[in-house]
Amino acid sequence: MVSSVYIHIPFCEKICHYCDFTKFFYEEKMADDYLIALENEIKTNIQEPNQQMKTIFVGGGTPTALNNRQLTKLVKLIDHYFDVDSVEEYSFEANPGDLTEDKIRILKEYGVNRISMGVQVFDDEMLEQLGRLHRVKDVYQNVNDLVKAGIDNISIDLMYSLPNQTIELFEKTLDEALQFDLPHYSAYSLQIEPKTIFYQRYKKGTLTKPPEETEADMYQLLRREMKNKGIQQYEISNFAKPGFESKHNLTYWNNDYYYGFGAGSHGYLPGERIINIRPYPKYVEAANETGKPVLHIEKIGRKEQIEEEMFLGLRKSEGVSIPRFEEKYQVKLEALYRKELTLLEKRGWIDRNSQFVKLTEEGKPFGNEVFQSFLLDKDL
Repeated sequence: MVSSVYIHIPFCEKICHYCDFTKFFYEEKMADDYLIALENEIKTNIQEPNQQMKTIFVGGGTPTALNNRQLTKLVKLIDHYFDVDSVEEYSFEANPGDLTEDKIRILKEYGVNRISMGVQVFDDEMLEQLGRLHRVKDVYQNVNDLVKAGIDNISIDLMYSLPNQTIELFEKTLDEALQFDLPHYSAYSLQIEPKTIFYQRYKKGTLTKPPEETEADMYQLLRREMKNKGIQQYEISNFAKPGFESKHNLTYWNNDYYYGFGAGSHGYLPGERIINIRPYPKYVEAANETGKPVLHIEKIGRKEQIEEEMFLGLRKSEGVSIPRFEEKYQVKLEALYRKELTLLEKRGWIDRNSQFVKLTEEGKPFGNEVFQSFLLDKDL
């Protein structure tokens, strides 16, 4: 059963120097045309209105880059096709500074109960270097406005291992972020991706990142500070107060099915992963013509599903649930992976009991090597 939906809004007021997500500069006419195409895609794939979902996540880009009229159209569209009243978690991504009181009111009125804000760093100079439009004061303003409006399930994204960032500077960002005492935090190290401004600078030698040892120290600092504040790490990059883990992201890590709508989005349905067309004109054209703006459908057999169950589940601090795995695939985990489990346990990289297999503290730096151990050499 499909229990979650991801909807991609690809518009931004400014393209950040590090970002390689599907995104376009916001123009009113482009956004209007995109919303028409998006509705046609959703209508084609969700025949009956008022579908029940556990989670809805609207990401980007920056969904809050839409103007008030467009934002209202988007939430009305979602409200028509999905039973928003029964949704456990309804999240919108937002950039600090975009989130006006009017936009907060619109989101609240249509059932949005969680906001994920791309803060990145509490340092105006570094925000400038990242190509961000917002400044630190905007974060304070937006958090205050959200809480006042009754949306207090707020998450902020942070980044580390940034150009010219020292451990001391990252510690300052962490301290300031934790003073908000929010229920959820995500933190990611900077990855220099092709087709970004940072990549061009990196190739020219005009941009450098801190060394790997410093990045590792920043990660340990992050984990330590979160723990000290009672905010538990439940996934490699995600931390939450008990009960505030992102239900939508757990859909991904639990290898559950979800719809993906919008340019460049990914969906995961029984037996297949669906990847949508990324370029704006091609997405709009295909969505309007057929309602299925699909670039590629990857067939997911039982073998691939089991492998992904292990890779994704081991990202979680609790690890892979053995009873859940065995009920889902009707096979004993031990029977499939006896040799691999024994070897990884001997190396001290995994722990296991009758309920879970999980990475140890010693195993976390070797996560990719551990994941590769669970590639199966034959079809099932």
